[in-house]
Amino acid sequence: MLFKPDLNETAKAAGERVARVASRARRRTVSITITLLILGGLGYIAWTAMQQKQAANRNARPDLPVPVLAAMPRVQDVPVYLDGVGSVRALNNVLVRSQVDGKLIAVNFTEGQDVKKGDVLGEIDPVLYKAQLDQAVAKKAQDEALLANQRLDLARYQQLAASNAGSKQQADTQRATVAQTEALVNSDQAAIDNAQAMLGYTKIIAPLSGRAGLRQVDQGNIIHASDVTGLVIITQLQPIAVQFSLPQQQIVRVNAASAKGALTVDVFGNDGITVVDSGKLTGIDNQVDPTTGTLKLKAEFPNASFQLWPGQFVNVRLKVETISKAVVVPTSAVQRGPAGTFSYVIGDGDIVTAKPVVVTQQNETDAVIASGLSASDRVVTTGFANLSDGAKVIVGRDEQTPAADLAPRKKRSSREGQAKDGQAKDGQAKDGQGERRGKKGERGQVEGDQKGQTGPAQGGEPSGSGAKSQP
Repeated sequence: MLFKPDLNETAKAAGERVARVASRARRRTVSITITLLILGGLGYIAWTAMQQKQAANRNARPDLPVPVLAAMPRVQDVPVYLDGVGSVRALNNVLVRSQVDGKLIAVNFTEGQDVKKGDVLGEIDPVLYKAQLDQAVAKKAQDEALLANQRLDLARYQQLAASNAGSKQQADTQRATVAQTEALVNSDQAAIDNAQAMLGYTKIIAPLSGRAGLRQVDQGNIIHASDVTGLVIITQLQPIAVQFSLPQQQIVRVNAASAKGALTVDVFGNDGITVVDSGKLTGIDNQVDPTTGTLKLKAEFPNASFQLWPGQFVNVRLKVETISKAVVVPTSAVQRGPAGTFSYVIGDGDIVTAKPVVVTQQNETDAVIASGLSASDRVVTTGFANLSDGAKVIVGRDEQTPAADLAPRKKRSSREGQAKDGQAKDGQAKDGQGERRGKKGERGQVEGDQKGQTGPAQGGEPSGSGAKSQP
């Protein structure tokens, strides 16, 4: 009878083997994890130490002089300006309208033309108004003839009354009639004057000298005195005015300066640098605008080149005073720190010292120093990156100022560098091989000569082999 193993024991043995294998795998995984953590920690510590060392090397500044550029302060008279923004306005702007109704039969100007005061800009049909004038003249002549006859009758009645041949009442009545007719003649003269004025209004006259704008009515249209558009707008361009605003904090300063005399006002062009015209301050408003907190001022300019145009926005500056014998340095020489403005002054031994300064005013190029610097001090203008109080400097010249590249330079990549290095190494290797071949050829030639000298039987072959070994 054959032996059959118990199935339960077999399964139990297989489970124990599986458990041992899983236990070994867990231990191996844990050991590998611990090893990786240790290696990672060591790597992080090494990387941190390397970064700290690099930062220390980078922050460490060698005890070398710092290259800088310097300038000497200038002593000069400096004007003080107040900047503002304004708009150009015409001194006179007139809408030319017709004063009578009628047909426009002629337009005597072109759009954009410069006209003079008294020029005839347009003409209205005068036929109707000329007839009215003639009628008034005829009416006056009629009344004058009547007046002459009444005066003769008055003289007769006065003579009769003086000789008691006629009544005095009749003479008084005739005197009153003459006075009425005289008043009627005066009324006729007034009608004539009115008709002449109406006839003169048929010619539209320029009320001032200036430039004509665009025509509002074409020839042949019926125009009326009540028309809103009118015929044309004439604008005076020479001289011209600019109205600008200044902060209300400058009121006292402007009033004090204007009390001493006329103030100069400059207008800048579109670039904000070029002064296109200069004029005089003509008026200061009597109140501050409560919505903006600014004060309006008005200046007048000759505008000889027509560079100022009505409605144009411009930048202006008002000269209020002139600082005499002021210390002026380049604006780049003034630095700002936690304690305020200061400048680096180069002293003995090219050692710089930070001195606090008080700046009165400055622009893009110059700064006016009220205190802190003298005309004999030499201040640093460029090279502040590595500069500190007490550092030693080396002063360069203005022509040594670095200029920016117009285009970036091509950088050589690492692959190109490796390729060039490899080509150089290949060339050196080829040269070495050539030298080795040359030396081998020389040694073979020497050996062949020696063998040829030992005997005639061996002379041919060795000599031949020596010839082949030559490069």
